[in-house]
Amino acid sequence: MSRREVTTDDAESHDAADDRERDARPPTLAVVASLVAGAIAALSAFLAAPTGGALVGVATVGLLAGALRQSPRILSWAAGIGVIGIALAGYLRGAVEPLLAAGVALALAWDLADHGIALGEQVGREARTRRNVAVHAGTTLLAGGLSVAVVYGVYLAAAGNQPVAALALLLFGAVALASAVR
Repeated sequence: MSRREVTTDDAESHDAADDRERDARPPTLAVVASLVAGAIAALSAFLAAPTGGALVGVATVGLLAGALRQSPRILSWAAGIGVIGIALAGYLRGAVEPLLAAGVALALAWDLADHGIALGEQVGREARTRRNVAVHAGTTLLAGGLSVAVVYGVYLAAAGNQPVAALALLLFGAVALASAVR
C-alpha cells in the first residue's frame, strides 16, 4: 500500500468522525445539581414565607428550562424572579436563617445551570465532567457559606445594638470577599 493510499483512508475515517456532531447540551449532573439546589432554595424560602417560596419555586422551574434550552437569558430572568421571591419573603418578615440559606442555594442553582451550559458548549454532554461540576459546586458553596457567615454575624451584631462590632464585621466581610475574588 502506498503512502498516498494510507493518507486517503485516514482522511475518510477522520471525516466520518467529524460528521458525528457533539451533543452540546449541558451535562446531566450539572442540570440535576442545579435543580436540587433550586428545590432547596424554594423550600428554604417557603419556610420563611410561603408567598416568597412560591416565587422561588417558579424560579427553579425557570432555571431548569434555561438549562435545558441552553439560554443564559432565561437563566437570568429566573434568577431575578428568585431574588424577588427571597426579597418578598424578607419583606413579609420571614426568618433570617432560611432566607440566607435560600439565597446561597439560589445562587448555587443559577451558577450550576450557567456552568452546565458553558461545559456543554465546550466539551459536550458526553464528556466526563463529574469532577469539574463537583469542584465548581463546592467552590460556590464555600464562597456562599463564608458570605452568609459574615452577613449573619453583622446581622447578629446589629440586632444586639453593637454598632462598632457590626462595623468591624462588615469590614472583615469586605476584606474576605475581596480576597476570595482575587
